[in-house]
This record gives sequence, structure tokens and C-alpha cells, in this order.
Amino acid sequence: MSQESSSYQKLHKPSSSFESRDDYLNHELQIISPKRWRLNLPGKDYRVEWEDFIPGMAATIGKIVMVAAVVGAFAAPLGLSPEFVIENVRFELLIAAVLFVVLISGFLNPSANLAGTHGPLLPLVPLMVASGGHPMALGLLIGLFGFILGITKGGSILAKLTSNGVCGGLLLYLGFIGITGQVKKLFAWAESFDMAYLAFVVIIATILMYAWLEHIQKRWLAIPLGAVMAAVIALAFGAPFEFTTSPGMPNLNPAYWWGEDTGWQLGLPDWSHFIAVMPFAVLAVAMWSPDFLGHQVFQKLSYPKKSERAHMNIDDTMIAASSRQAVGSLLGGGNISSSWGTYIIPASIARRPIPGGALVTGLLCVIAAIWGYPMDLAIWPPVLCVALVVGVFLPLMEAGMQMTREGKTTQSAALVVISSVVVNPVFGWSLTMLLDNIGLVGCKDRAIELGKAGRWLIPGVTFIVLCTVMALIGMFPGVPALMETFRL
Repeated sequence: MSQESSSYQKLHKPSSSFESRDDYLNHELQIISPKRWRLNLPGKDYRVEWEDFIPGMAATIGKIVMVAAVVGAFAAPLGLSPEFVIENVRFELLIAAVLFVVLISGFLNPSANLAGTHGPLLPLVPLMVASGGHPMALGLLIGLFGFILGITKGGSILAKLTSNGVCGGLLLYLGFIGITGQVKKLFAWAESFDMAYLAFVVIIATILMYAWLEHIQKRWLAIPLGAVMAAVIALAFGAPFEFTTSPGMPNLNPAYWWGEDTGWQLGLPDWSHFIAVMPFAVLAVAMWSPDFLGHQVFQKLSYPKKSERAHMNIDDTMIAASSRQAVGSLLGGGNISSSWGTYIIPASIARRPIPGGALVTGLLCVIAAIWGYPMDLAIWPPVLCVALVVGVFLPLMEAGMQMTREGKTTQSAALVVISSVVVNPVFGWSLTMLLDNIGLVGCKDRAIELGKAGRWLIPGVTFIVLCTVMALIGMFPGVPALMETFRL
């Protein structure tokens, strides 16, 4: 019986039958065959291993931080309190864990990556609120547009049209910008209590730790070891820290969150709210393709050969993220959904498929939401910054470097980086994809093989639509927003 037609149970072997743990983990990736939108069960279709706690911990830390950032960005211009932000974050953790992380990625479709938070859209949240946007209206439109893109396989089409040079340049840019941002936050935190040298000590210790883990080929330990190391160093130097979030359950009533005088204090959205957030919703979904592609590519670079069935399906991930967005917004959450990068990147490094870690992530999110205290530790700057640097941004840079080592990929990569610096990653990705596919840069032979639709039609339409949306909301430097100019 061929491997393709055999069940996971028949192909599974105990770890003791392999020469090394790495061989066992590679074998698990090669034999898993997740069923799409059908029931998958632990023990029968996959296993939960202790390595799954690595991405589970990273994902939980990242989730608390990112949702707090998004909800806080909505809450600040609306005049809502920090207590509201904490309450909504705890509610979002339960929504993500119970309804989607465990249900979809753990049981119904392990080919779909966990639905996380859309970090790149964070800077635009205050502009949405100022434009008359409503969190529920934004969430429902993102859910609708993302679902349409997913079921039409538009996400995977755009991913296939993105060359290694374009994708590698995007990963390099995102990795570098992420690292510099976290380093600045760490220094700002240390300077706030006149101990700037503490940030320097933590960063140097992190570099040495990461180099040592790379040397012994245990890089997947970087997140838990780095977080513990940063916390111990900071406490040893006398950095201020205290637990403030007590155990409890958030309000689970949607009517409370969307009341006129409770929760968001906005009531239900009307048509004007949907019109105000439409450009932002289009841009949010357009940003999914390069984001999802980067996550899938990282799996391809980290997993062994013949493990294609363990890779995330871009279109299924879009459907899962869209569903999570729409349901979460209806219930009262303020999260903006995307592929869960702080999960899939550590999972790839640890060489684990999606479903086992999904169950662990769901459990840890529920514990954090109800217990409360872990939320304080997860968002403490030394723990947060080090975890994101070693678990997400450094690996992104490494993957980008790997993808730009051969051929003429460096031309496209350089253009992605410079155009992303000038405007943003969405502009850099869409412009360079168009230039690369029509053959102006990169590999000319690849451009010839794409056909008319792949060479200029799809990339051209994508670039024009995205530029129109960005012009409407004022994302081009020095150019006023067309929405304000024409009072749309």
C-alpha cells in the first residue's frame, strides 16, 4: 500500500524506533495527511508532542500582545479605559481558542493555519476611527472580502505569481523592520526608569543565546529560553514588574459589547459605517496574500522533503481567518484577523504540523484569559520583545536570505525593500510583483512562462486596485487622502 493511500495510524512509528528525535519529527511531517473540512482526531490523524508547546507558548504571548495593541488602538480615540481593553482581549482569547483555533485548525481542517491578528494594519486603526469607522462594520467586510478571495482561490493564485525574489525581499524587509521596532521599544522601556543599559544587556544576551542555540541545532528553544532569560535578567537588575490582572471571566454577552452605553458604546453600525471602512477592509484582505505566502514559504524552507501535505493551504487559511473575523466581530471582539505568524513560524522551526500545536495554543489561551496573571508577564517588554525577535523576526530575515541566494532574485528583493520603505509592504509587494512578472527585473525566462494573465493582467489589476485604495485613505507620503479631498 502506498504512503498516500495509507492512514496516519498505519504509518506512525514510536520515536524510540528512530535514531534521533529529529528523524522522528521529520517522519511525522512526511506521513501526516490532514483531511480538509472533515473531522481529524488526535491519536488517529496526528499526535500532540512536547515540541508543540513551543509554538503554543509563542502564539499565546503574541496573541495577547497583538490583540491588546489592536483593541487599544480602537479604544484610545474612542475614550475607552485600559480596563475595557483588558476585558476585550480576554474575550478575544476565548473566541480564538474555543471557536477557531481548536475547532478549525485542530479538528476540522489542519491545513488551515490558526487565525491570528493583522499586525501590519495596526497603524491605520486610528485613521479608521477618525474616518467614522466602526469595529463591527470593519470586521464584517473583512470577513466577506476574505471569504470571497478564499473560495475563489485568489490567494493561492497571487502566491504563485510571487517569485522567490519578491517574497524573499518582503521577508527581509518585514524581519528587519520588526527587529528594529522591538529594539526601540526595549530601549524606550528601559529608559523610562533610567536603566537604558539594561536593554543593551538583554539584547547582547539574546544574540549570544541565539548563536549558541543555532550552534547546537536547538533553535526551536529560542522563544521559551529567550523569554525566561530576559525576565530573569530584568528582575535581577531590579526592573519594575507587578501582576495586576486578576483571575476571572470576561463578559460573554454580545449585547453588552455592542450596546449604546456599554462595551464599545457605539451601538450597531449603519450603512455610513460600512462605507467609511470599506477601503480599509479591501487593503486588509489584500495584505493577506504576501503575509500568508511568507508563512507558507517558511514552512517549505524548514520542513523536510516529501512533507507537502503538512504545509498550510493559503485559501483554506483565508476562509478560516474570514470566518473567525466575522464571528468574532459579531460577538463583540475588536481583533483584526490574519494568519497567525507567532504560531506558524515557531511551529516550522520546531518542525511540527499545525494541529497538535493548535490544541496546545487553545488550551494556553483559555488559561491565560481566565487566570489573568500570565497576561501581565506576556506583555512585559523584555519578555515580549525578546520572544518576538527570536521567534518571528530573526527567522523571517533568515528565510528571506535563503530565498535570495540564487539567480537574479536579488534585483527583485532590492526593489521590494526600497519601495516598501517609501510607502509600505503592500505597495512594495504589488509593484515589484508586476515588474518581475513582466520581465523588467528578475528572471526573464520565468516571465515568459507565466502567460498574459500571470505576466501583467492579474498583477496589473492588483497593483491598480491597491494603489486606488491607498490613495483614498492617504497612504502615499505627501499626498492628501482622496477621501478627505472629495469628502467621501
